[in-house]
Amino acid sequence: MRFCEIIGQEDVKRQLRESVRDNRIAHAQLFTGHWGTGNLPMALAYAQYIACPHRTDEDSCGTCPTCLQYQKLQHPDLHFAFPIVKTDAGDVCDAFVDKFRELLLETPYFDLDDWYRQLGVETKQGMIYEKESSEIMRKLSLKSFADGYKVMVIWQPEKMNITSANRLLKLLEEPPVKTLFLLVSDSPEQLLSTILSRVQEVRLSRLSEQVLVEALQKDYPWLDSQDAMDVAHTANGSYLMALRMMNESEDTQGYFDDFVALMRNAWLVGQKKDYSALLKLRQWSNDMADSKVGREKQKAFLQYAQKQVRENYVRNFGHDEMNYQTSKEQEFSKKFAPFINDRNVEKMMDELSKAEQQIAQNGNAKIIFFDLCLQMIVLVK
Repeated sequence: MRFCEIIGQEDVKRQLRESVRDNRIAHAQLFTGHWGTGNLPMALAYAQYIACPHRTDEDSCGTCPTCLQYQKLQHPDLHFAFPIVKTDAGDVCDAFVDKFRELLLETPYFDLDDWYRQLGVETKQGMIYEKESSEIMRKLSLKSFADGYKVMVIWQPEKMNITSANRLLKLLEEPPVKTLFLLVSDSPEQLLSTILSRVQEVRLSRLSEQVLVEALQKDYPWLDSQDAMDVAHTANGSYLMALRMMNESEDTQGYFDDFVALMRNAWLVGQKKDYSALLKLRQWSNDMADSKVGREKQKAFLQYAQKQVRENYVRNFGHDEMNYQTSKEQEFSKKFAPFINDRNVEKMMDELSKAEQQIAQNGNAKIIFFDLCLQMIVLVK
């Protein structure tokens, strides 16, 4: 990974290059910031820059044997630790490192959910187990390959169990010679204070909309400027969110249509006593409960609906910069937003959240969605 491959974050890149130039490389650093802004690829680019024997003032060369090994994530002095789920394959990261490299090479912008999908598990309880701390100590005790830094990248260190975290403290306090710890976290507030006090923080900021637009138009040349601006604005500074929106654009359009149908017909029943709209809501609930839709998309719609309720409520305050919607969503909200207010917003969010939870628990989807329709009639009114 090279600095030039990372989206935005020019100030952080300059800070890291200067630390190498001035020989001020802290042995333990914590890369953090809003999710999807590039903390993991930044840590890898930094490690490659330090290792490259032909680096320039701007970047690693990208062509020497060291860089080529780093580009493939196969350099013998580059080690990884990350959350895993114990299986028959093992309970240390080396048993899963090929899958981790595969995901990282596919896209360096990913989160825990993407990693769990890569592992093929549904659990959200991955962990860096106690045994991993022994593996870390063993790897860092070995002689470096080219008399350079031995680099240990610990992704999501907040997932270390307490024993593993405490053993890491000793290494952070008295590391082996020329050892570099790069901790990469989306939730540093969950780390032990004793770890936080031993690392130097490198904080990445949210990406500007202009930076996101440029990145999207580079990666998706067919995307017109208005659509790119809509995605960039809604992504709220996260390239990972922007990528997900691009990958789910067809689904998102369907979610928007379903949200409009739910709210518009609920309004017609509650405000206009249009009982033909009630029949439409019944049909809507049946369509949403169709087995072809599937529970994952049902949950995704309910999450989307919660987001739209929040955005419509925020719109009432008149601060457009706080509103993250596409142009089509904004057009609908011009008339709909006044119906989301202090009297109903919390209850509406509760009902949508409850429906999502019931779907996740394999509840009867027809009953859940029709009950949701009835609740929306009352709340929109």
